[in-house]
Amino acid sequence: MAKILITEDDETIRTALSVILADNGFETEAAQGCAEALQLFDECDLCLLDLMLRDGSGLDILKEIRRKSSMPVMIISCMDDSSDISRGLDLGADDYVTKPFSGQVIVSRINALLRRSSGFSNDMPDGLTATEQRLYSYFTLNKGRVLTRDQLLAHMWDNKGEFVSDNALSVAVNRIRGKVSGKGRIVTVKGVGYKWED
Repeated sequence: MAKILITEDDETIRTALSVILADNGFETEAAQGCAEALQLFDECDLCLLDLMLRDGSGLDILKEIRRKSSMPVMIISCMDDSSDISRGLDLGADDYVTKPFSGQVIVSRINALLRRSSGFSNDMPDGLTATEQRLYSYFTLNKGRVLTRDQLLAHMWDNKGEFVSDNALSVAVNRIRGKVSGKGRIVTVKGVGYKWED
Protein backbone atom coordinates (compact mmCIF):
# COMPACT_ATOMS: atom_id res chain seq x y z
CA MET A 1 0.00 0.00 0.00
CA ALA A 2 1.47 3.32 -1.08
CA LYS A 3 1.80 6.05 1.53
CA ILE A 4 0.92 9.58 0.43
CA LEU A 5 2.16 12.70 2.21
CA ILE A 6 -0.47 15.46 2.17
CA THR A 7 1.12 18.85 2.82
CA GLU A 8 -1.74 21.30 3.17
CA ASP A 9 -2.46 23.96 5.82
CA ASP A 10 -6.21 24.12 5.15
CA GLU A 11 -7.72 21.57 7.52
CA THR A 12 -10.86 21.05 5.40
CA ILE A 13 -8.86 20.24 2.26
CA ARG A 14 -6.35 18.14 4.19
CA THR A 15 -9.12 16.07 5.77
CA ALA A 16 -10.99 15.68 2.47
CA LEU A 17 -7.85 14.45 0.72
CA SER A 18 -7.12 12.01 3.57
CA VAL A 19 -10.62 10.53 3.30
CA ILE A 20 -10.54 10.32 -0.51
CA LEU A 21 -7.15 8.61 -0.50
CA ALA A 22 -8.06 6.21 2.32
CA ASP A 23 -11.22 5.25 0.43
CA ASN A 24 -9.03 4.39 -2.56
CA GLY A 25 -6.63 2.18 -0.65
CA PHE A 26 -3.83 4.60 0.21
CA GLU A 27 -2.17 5.18 3.54
CA THR A 28 -1.68 8.86 4.35
CA GLU A 29 0.51 11.15 6.42
CA ALA A 30 -0.55 14.76 6.89
CA ALA A 31 1.62 17.83 7.35
CA GLN A 32 0.36 21.36 7.98
CA GLY A 33 3.60 23.11 7.08
CA CYS A 34 7.16 22.96 5.80
CA ALA A 35 8.90 21.76 8.95
CA GLU A 36 6.50 18.87 9.46
CA ALA A 37 6.61 17.85 5.78
CA LEU A 38 10.40 17.75 5.75
CA GLN A 39 10.34 15.34 8.71
CA LEU A 40 7.85 13.01 7.04
CA PHE A 41 8.62 12.80 3.32
CA ASP A 42 11.31 10.10 3.68
CA GLU A 43 8.61 7.72 4.93
CA CYS A 44 6.29 8.26 1.96
CA ASP A 45 5.97 7.18 -1.67
CA LEU A 46 4.45 10.38 -3.10
CA CYS A 47 3.89 13.95 -1.91
CA LEU A 48 0.84 16.15 -2.51
CA LEU A 49 2.14 19.66 -1.99
CA ASP A 50 0.38 22.97 -1.47
CA LEU A 51 2.53 26.01 -2.27
CA MET A 52 1.23 28.53 0.25
CA LEU A 53 1.86 27.24 3.76
CA ARG A 54 1.81 29.03 7.11
CA ASP A 55 5.51 28.58 7.78
CA GLY A 56 6.87 29.02 4.26
CA SER A 57 6.61 28.06 0.62
CA GLY A 58 5.93 24.59 -0.70
CA LEU A 59 8.63 25.29 -3.28
CA ASP A 60 11.20 25.13 -0.47
CA ILE A 61 9.93 21.65 0.39
CA LEU A 62 10.11 20.67 -3.28
CA LYS A 63 13.73 21.83 -3.54
CA GLU A 64 14.70 19.82 -0.46
CA ILE A 65 12.88 16.69 -1.69
CA ARG A 66 14.61 16.98 -5.06
CA ARG A 67 17.97 17.38 -3.34
CA LYS A 68 17.52 13.99 -1.66
CA SER A 69 14.92 12.00 -3.58
CA SER A 70 13.19 11.30 -6.90
CA MET A 71 9.86 10.52 -5.23
CA PRO A 72 6.86 11.79 -7.24
CA VAL A 73 5.61 15.23 -6.19
CA MET A 74 2.23 16.63 -7.24
CA ILE A 75 1.61 20.30 -6.53
CA ILE A 76 -1.99 21.16 -5.64
CA SER A 77 -2.41 24.91 -5.53
CA CYS A 78 -4.78 27.80 -6.10
CA MET A 79 -1.88 29.55 -7.87
CA ASP A 80 -2.93 28.98 -11.48
CA ASP A 81 -0.81 31.49 -13.38
CA SER A 82 1.29 29.86 -16.10
CA SER A 83 4.46 31.28 -14.56
CA ASP A 84 3.64 29.62 -11.20
CA ILE A 85 2.96 26.31 -12.94
CA SER A 86 6.15 26.51 -14.99
CA ARG A 87 8.22 27.36 -11.92
CA GLY A 88 6.87 24.37 -10.00
CA LEU A 89 7.61 22.03 -12.91
CA ASP A 90 11.02 23.62 -13.49
CA LEU A 91 11.95 22.90 -9.86
CA GLY A 92 11.12 19.21 -10.31
CA ALA A 93 7.41 18.70 -9.61
CA ASP A 94 5.96 15.80 -11.59
CA ASP A 95 2.45 17.22 -11.89
CA TYR A 96 0.55 20.41 -11.09
CA VAL A 97 -3.17 20.50 -10.27
CA THR A 98 -5.05 23.73 -9.63
CA LYS A 99 -7.76 24.17 -7.01
CA PRO A 100 -10.64 23.45 -6.98
CA PHE A 101 -9.97 19.87 -8.02
CA SER A 102 -11.82 16.59 -8.49
CA GLY A 103 -10.99 13.84 -6.01
CA GLN A 104 -11.30 11.27 -8.79
CA VAL A 105 -8.79 13.19 -10.92
CA ILE A 106 -6.33 13.39 -8.01
CA VAL A 107 -6.54 9.63 -7.45
CA SER A 108 -6.08 8.89 -11.17
CA ARG A 109 -3.07 11.15 -11.38
CA ILE A 110 -1.53 9.69 -8.21
CA ASN A 111 -1.90 6.20 -9.70
CA ALA A 112 -0.28 7.39 -12.93
CA LEU A 113 2.67 8.93 -11.08
CA LEU A 114 3.18 5.82 -8.98
CA ARG A 115 3.14 3.64 -12.12
CA ARG A 116 5.75 5.88 -13.73
CA SER A 117 8.02 5.78 -10.71
CA SER A 118 8.22 1.98 -10.58
CA GLY A 119 10.05 -0.56 -12.66
CA PHE A 120 12.58 1.63 -14.44
CA SER A 121 15.81 0.39 -15.97
CA ASN A 122 18.96 0.14 -13.87
CA ASP A 123 20.56 2.29 -16.58
CA MET A 124 18.38 5.26 -15.57
CA PRO A 125 20.46 8.44 -15.13
CA ASP A 126 20.66 9.75 -11.58
CA GLY A 127 18.49 12.64 -10.44
CA LEU A 128 15.53 12.24 -12.81
CA THR A 129 12.08 12.94 -11.41
CA ALA A 130 9.32 10.36 -11.96
CA THR A 131 8.01 12.26 -14.99
CA GLU A 132 11.52 12.63 -16.43
CA GLN A 133 12.12 8.90 -15.89
CA ARG A 134 8.91 8.12 -17.73
CA LEU A 135 9.90 10.35 -20.64
CA TYR A 136 13.50 9.07 -20.71
CA SER A 137 12.28 5.46 -20.87
CA TYR A 138 9.89 6.31 -23.70
CA PHE A 139 12.66 8.02 -25.68
CA THR A 140 15.16 5.19 -25.25
CA LEU A 141 12.57 2.51 -26.11
CA ASN A 142 11.89 4.41 -29.34
CA LYS A 143 15.47 5.42 -30.17
CA GLY A 144 15.96 6.71 -33.70
CA ARG A 145 12.24 7.23 -34.13
CA VAL A 146 10.67 10.70 -34.29
CA LEU A 147 8.11 11.16 -31.52
CA THR A 148 5.60 13.99 -31.93
CA ARG A 149 4.91 16.42 -29.12
CA ASP A 150 1.35 15.03 -28.92
CA GLN A 151 2.66 11.49 -28.48
CA LEU A 152 5.04 12.60 -25.76
CA LEU A 153 2.41 14.64 -23.91
CA ALA A 154 -0.04 11.74 -24.04
CA HIS A 155 2.64 9.41 -22.67
CA MET A 156 3.70 11.78 -19.90
CA TRP A 157 0.18 12.33 -18.62
CA ASP A 158 -1.51 9.11 -19.82
CA ASN A 159 -3.75 11.20 -22.10
CA LYS A 160 -6.35 11.75 -19.35
CA GLY A 161 -7.46 15.06 -20.83
CA GLU A 162 -6.64 17.09 -17.74
CA PHE A 163 -4.22 20.01 -17.54
CA VAL A 164 -1.27 19.40 -19.80
CA SER A 165 1.15 22.21 -20.52
CA ASP A 166 3.08 22.07 -23.77
CA ASN A 167 5.70 24.15 -21.97
CA ALA A 168 6.00 21.41 -19.35
CA LEU A 169 7.18 19.01 -22.06
CA SER A 170 9.87 21.47 -23.19
CA VAL A 171 10.96 21.91 -19.57
CA ALA A 172 11.15 18.14 -18.99
CA VAL A 173 13.12 17.57 -22.20
CA ASN A 174 15.62 20.30 -21.29
CA ARG A 175 16.03 18.90 -17.77
CA ILE A 176 16.68 15.40 -19.16
CA ARG A 177 19.24 16.81 -21.61
CA GLY A 178 21.14 18.23 -18.68
CA LYS A 179 21.21 14.90 -16.84
CA VAL A 180 22.04 12.31 -19.54
CA SER A 181 25.57 13.30 -20.49
CA GLY A 182 27.29 10.40 -22.24
CA LYS A 183 24.17 8.24 -22.43
CA GLY A 184 22.81 9.63 -25.69
CA ARG A 185 20.92 12.75 -26.65
CA ILE A 186 17.49 14.11 -27.46
CA VAL A 187 17.43 15.73 -30.90
CA THR A 188 14.79 18.34 -31.77
CA VAL A 189 12.96 17.66 -35.05
CA LYS A 190 11.73 21.12 -35.96
CA GLY A 191 7.97 21.45 -36.22
CA VAL A 192 7.40 17.80 -35.30
CA GLY A 193 8.89 16.71 -31.99
CA TYR A 194 12.01 14.91 -30.78
CA LYS A 195 13.99 11.72 -31.22
CA TRP A 196 16.60 9.88 -29.19
CA GLU A 197 20.03 9.16 -30.64
CA ASP A 198 22.76 7.07 -28.98
